[in-house]
Amino acid sequence: MGGDRVVTTTATQSALESVPALLARNAIENANLTAYREKEFGIWQSWTWKQVKAEVDALAMGFLALGMAPGDHVAIIGRNRPALYWSMVAAQSVGAVPVALYQDAAADEMAYVLDHCGARFAICGDQEQVDKVIEVQEEVSGIEQILYLDKRGMRKYDHARMNWLMDVQAEGLAARSRFEAELKTRRAALNYDSTCVMLYTSGTTGKPKGVVLSNRNILETAKASCQFDTLTRKDEILAYLPMAWVGDFIFSMGQAYWAGFCVNCPENETTMAADLREIGPTYFFAPPRVFETMLTQVMIRMEDASAAKKRMFDKYMAHARKVGGLILDGKPVSAGDRLKYRMGEMLVYGPLKNTLGLSNIRVAYTAGEAIGPEIFDFYRSLGINLKQLYGQTEASVFITQQPDGEVRSDTVGVPSPGVEVKIAESGEVFYRSPGVFVEYYKNPESTASTKDAEGWVATGDAGFFEPDTGHLRIIDRAKDVGKMADGRMFAPKYVENKLKFYPNILEAVVFGNGRDRCVAFINIDLNAVGNWAERNNIAYSSYQELAGHPRVLATIQEHVEAVNASVAEDPMLSGCQIHRFLVLHKELDADDGEMTRTRKVRRNIVAEKFADLIEGLYGGADSVYTETEVSYEDGRKGVLKATVELRDAKVVAPDGQRMAAE
Repeated sequence: MGGDRVVTTTATQSALESVPALLARNAIENANLTAYREKEFGIWQSWTWKQVKAEVDALAMGFLALGMAPGDHVAIIGRNRPALYWSMVAAQSVGAVPVALYQDAAADEMAYVLDHCGARFAICGDQEQVDKVIEVQEEVSGIEQILYLDKRGMRKYDHARMNWLMDVQAEGLAARSRFEAELKTRRAALNYDSTCVMLYTSGTTGKPKGVVLSNRNILETAKASCQFDTLTRKDEILAYLPMAWVGDFIFSMGQAYWAGFCVNCPENETTMAADLREIGPTYFFAPPRVFETMLTQVMIRMEDASAAKKRMFDKYMAHARKVGGLILDGKPVSAGDRLKYRMGEMLVYGPLKNTLGLSNIRVAYTAGEAIGPEIFDFYRSLGINLKQLYGQTEASVFITQQPDGEVRSDTVGVPSPGVEVKIAESGEVFYRSPGVFVEYYKNPESTASTKDAEGWVATGDAGFFEPDTGHLRIIDRAKDVGKMADGRMFAPKYVENKLKFYPNILEAVVFGNGRDRCVAFINIDLNAVGNWAERNNIAYSSYQELAGHPRVLATIQEHVEAVNASVAEDPMLSGCQIHRFLVLHKELDADDGEMTRTRKVRRNIVAEKFADLIEGLYGGADSVYTETEVSYEDGRKGVLKATVELRDAKVVAPDGQRMAAE
């Protein structure tokens, strides 16, 4: 495949100091194994490692023909597609730096990243992404070439500085004799200290920061994490999470190229569940929201099932909650319980896992936000080896992981291989490892405040190590953990995650720092509550109307009061019970600035935006009239008007007695 075939089967691991070097190795050692699959128009297409090497070589030489230089930043914008992953490796091959952007970001959000990194090239998945880049070109002057993958709708555009990606690839193939030697030279110049990728933080509290990650960061982390879970070339993964997120990069690029396993790209977001079932991956990652949504769909289906099926489901799920996790961890379980569990596997657990696409799972992870213990235990009770990890973009993901046999819902495990973790006197978690980022791009002040001279990185999270197990427990974001007016601890995430266990509740935001009591905003799950409304012949025309329905409010109140009873059992956090709540008249949305693109709540913005509602909750009002600016899909702005009902909830006194709602 050209002059750059310098890696052989006897090459030492130390020679593999870049993703392109790993590709060259895989093209020889795993030549005919499937590296990528993509579903398009309902049909799966596949490429071997040898074919991927040829695709990347042609793209890289096409980039050279366009004048791509070492150090250039190349924006990658689009859904998960093999050609976009290949574009990343091709850019790395010529010494450029790929910078992935969130495809659902608005044009002005993209403008900030494109301008900040000074991208010369933008590689777009389709017309929608091209349009966003064109829209911001007046304020982002550095972009010289726009490349696109999907030709649909692009025929009448001005192509003076625009090219179809396949044409670039074809030009590279045609000019092989001119560029082959230059490509070999540039690849040979790559080493562990070369920049592998730049990824932007989600910007929970401010502008996103460009995190510079080197080949050392990515490959050492990939190597250690693959060994930790014995990932091999036989594994399969579904690449469906945003390419701009560090998790997708480490799983679908770092680990995939290190271990040589297959990356499967679904057709689109709406077919993801069906594609998951068709692929049946062995290795799976999903943030808590995905697992919550899956569970909601299961519960909706069971509500629609016959009485006999519902009884069978409830019976065997109760048994699974009792012994499923123990069996998965290899703990002692009686022969009778094992037999009953096997019956449950045939009748309930097996078909359910097959429906979810999780039948072949060997290792599954969740991270990004804390997952509700009830949700976590549900999947493990089915025999799915779901574990938690704790990580950050700045760590190349991995800080702690849960070893097999030591998996619990209330910890995030032990330090990952090669990672050191310490707890400061303030309770903040610090770490250092080979995966620690190089710097924040063009931001030495933030780099210095986050990473000290000895390489220790401040996570911004509060936590502690359990003395008997050595497992790390994360309490909350350090900035969010506070104290109630009476001195008791305030940790909102703990309560929010308990609320989100209920399929009816999509999101929750708890307030109470420095106050005498806690209050909460609730977002209902439109799918779950809408399904319930249809079964009960309740008509509604919008989210807002359904969210304000008296029966919906009564149901949410039951959930809040059940959570209060659960929270009261924890002496350290019993002060976080919810005294008053409301169901928001709109869903929290990234387009409205209330969440990040990775679906993390921007707590301060929500508090500022809905200050009148918070004031009403603490002031004892029964309802509040409010007007909220919202963004529509076509970019227009509008105002949503609503009168929101505020409700009291029963709380549990320290002695265990229920107290009347105030």
